[in-house]
Amino acid sequence: MRLALVMTFIGALAAAFPARAQSVDPAVGERLAKSECAACHAIDADAKARSPDPKAPRFAEVANMVSTTELSLKVFLRSSHKNMPNIMLAPEEIDSLAAYILGLKKK
Repeated sequence: MRLALVMTFIGALAAAFPARAQSVDPAVGERLAKSECAACHAIDADAKARSPDPKAPRFAEVANMVSTTELSLKVFLRSSHKNMPNIMLAPEEIDSLAAYILGLKKK
């Protein structure tokens, strides 16, 4: 009985506060890459471009790694890393940045 009451309450809350539609926009991801990432990474598809920081991989290289998937990028962008600044991005920004990077993959 309690479980039914709790589930009814959760259902009512979900109806009262519907989830926001998240839009994924690679153009937003590109703007974020320019403002937050370009100081260290080559962020475009130019195969001859070099990253300002030689230790920072080019985004085109990242996009073409066998291990790079939408999920792996999103997890990476949500995690702290020793050699990177701890940039806090909103979930929609992470989704858009991941979409931008994946868009650099060679077809």
